[in-house]
Amino acid sequence: MATSRELREKRANIWAQAQEFNERHKAGETMSAEDEAAWTRALNEVDELGTHIENRERAEVLDKRFNEVDEQTRTITVDGTLGDSGTRDAYRDAFGKYLRFGMGRLDVEERNLLAANFEAETRAQSSGTGSTGGYTVPQGFWAKVTETMKYYGGVIAAGAEVINTDSGNALPWPTCDDTSNSGALLSENTQISAQDLTFGQKQLTAYTYTSKLILASLQFLQDSGIDAEGFIARKVGERLGRIYNTHGTTGTGSSQPQGVITGATTGKTTAGATAIIYNEIVDLVHSLDVAYRNGPGGAKFMLHDLILAYVRKIRDDSGGSGLGRPIWEPSVQVGVPDSLLGYGVVINNDMASTVATTNKTIAFGNFPAAYVWRQVSGGQLMRLEERYADYLQVGFFGFGRADGLVQDSSAVKLLVQA
Repeated sequence: MATSRELREKRANIWAQAQEFNERHKAGETMSAEDEAAWTRALNEVDELGTHIENRERAEVLDKRFNEVDEQTRTITVDGTLGDSGTRDAYRDAFGKYLRFGMGRLDVEERNLLAANFEAETRAQSSGTGSTGGYTVPQGFWAKVTETMKYYGGVIAAGAEVINTDSGNALPWPTCDDTSNSGALLSENTQISAQDLTFGQKQLTAYTYTSKLILASLQFLQDSGIDAEGFIARKVGERLGRIYNTHGTTGTGSSQPQGVITGATTGKTTAGATAIIYNEIVDLVHSLDVAYRNGPGGAKFMLHDLILAYVRKIRDDSGGSGLGRPIWEPSVQVGVPDSLLGYGVVINNDMASTVATTNKTIAFGNFPAAYVWRQVSGGQLMRLEERYADYLQVGFFGFGRADGLVQDSSAVKLLVQA
């Protein structure tokens, strides 16, 4: 299988060929039907290779991270009670055995080790028992869940500020907008005037999310050749990642996190309800203050993959008489992302997918400055053994707690269809 570097080199060569056709056409030459067809094939192949490169790089990153996670589990504690590496390894082994076989196959020492780190919340008419209880998951397991959530999270991928807390207590989040104030000239022997800073405050809570129920057959869990722990971690992460990204994008802020699109302000409204032109994207870029465009973290575009497909067909002289160059530029360097008007692009398929009236089709902003996502560290996994015994199945579900809000609405702007 070709590496991401090899795929990029191949795409760069094809892109160069496509540009040769483009330059000849701009110089006044008339393309033959054969050249037109070759040009179209080259552009289509560049698009297809772009998708292959993204998937290959994602796979390479996840493989690397998961390998690092497996290595880190030899040195990271589950919690304060598991201090030495031998105990940590023993806990991880006991937890993996618990996932596969339940409590019945654990010896006394393994049961005691899990019980020492048992986390169950007891409410009226409910209790946690060995067969249905939840156990603190090893760091390596939950790190795999987190990495999978990041893979699905366009908001997190855009660089939103992520904070982890040990508890889910309400967290006051200070804000300060001092952009309307500036310095002043000072005459000799004149007292300096005062101008206090005005602080505001928002609040991050911790909404509880569940992966919903995941059913696994006993045959699957007991097959020693199957990575049951990795499978469950991946599915829990995928499900939590999807709902986190949905609420992190379009959440109402009422009984759920506030989404970045919900809290952002309009930077440019298009002239047409069902069209986007080059000049409107330029206006969107410059609706964001240069301090954010050049600030720490830099600015990026965020949009649905289908909107990106639309935008990639726009050329830099839309409305003019020349052919122009595509405003989307494929990267030819490993580690350097493709760009739109020189800025990075993040795919977020929880955004609008069609160029239709009133849709918020493109976001452009400095996302570390614009958005904060709070995640309560760690998590809990529940195993339901007896409930599905007649189907020879075991149920699993995970919990996560999170919240998010737009901390600076000036740091992200939206392109809104008329």
